[in-house]
Amino acid sequence: MTLDEMLGILVWTGAGAVLLIVLMAVDSLFTRYKDLEEIKKGNVAVTTRFIMKLLAQAYILSRSITTSDDLWEALLVSAISFVILLLIESLVEFALRAMSGLDLTEGTKQNQIAPALFTGSLHLAGALIIGACL
Repeated sequence: MTLDEMLGILVWTGAGAVLLIVLMAVDSLFTRYKDLEEIKKGNVAVTTRFIMKLLAQAYILSRSITTSDDLWEALLVSAISFVILLLIESLVEFALRAMSGLDLTEGTKQNQIAPALFTGSLHLAGALIIGACL
């Protein structure tokens, strides 16, 4: 491995880490609770959802890096995928609230694991589908 390759790994990893931090911060803006505050309180449901969403985004980022020669293209694909997953989550949550009164966000905030797993699984399933498309 050459020095250029090692520096490339550092740059791509650093850029990916920054993107993941930004995406998770943006995600926190769209929840009706503060992720980090709930995690500090020991809310396992919020932590579970957060980790599943982070893993989903990391998987998409890894696939976009694998299939791209351009760092900016890989980051852009990951950001667009984040928006797609956020829209899917919002639509499914809206439909579940309207049809059955099931509020996944409120259940997660109340430290209920089932809604957190449901929401997180939407992101993981979506990430696998998006990753297959890359």
